[in-house]
Amino acid sequence: MTGEKSVVDKPSTLVWAVRLLYLECAALAGLTIYLIVLDLTTSSVNVGMAVALTVFAALGVAAVFFVARALGRRQRGARGPAIVVQLFTIAAGGFLLQVGPSWLGLVLMALGVLVGLLIVLPPSTRALGID
Repeated sequence: MTGEKSVVDKPSTLVWAVRLLYLECAALAGLTIYLIVLDLTTSSVNVGMAVALTVFAALGVAAVFFVARALGRRQRGARGPAIVVQLFTIAAGGFLLQVGPSWLGLVLMALGVLVGLLIVLPPSTRALGID
């Protein structure tokens, strides 16, 4: 009986959404480290812009981490911010389709759509106490 209850408490849709959010967090952390290396090694750089971009990426790491943690703890108010994070992920993917590596843009857009869907599916919604 407790096995059934744990499946209801933590449906696979919500578990995978949280895992993918942590993956997004790790990717942002990698980007932040890359930006720090670029800031320190590039000879011609607009220091203000470089520092602002690096700080913004670091803040993104913290924000996505806290959203993933809150969603993993099944906090009701975490669903909205998690959806917003996915909208930003989809927008970043669309930008990369236009100017950057297209394959990465497609991956980001697919990831954003997948996580967004996992969050709003009925099992996840019920586990969050919204439905």
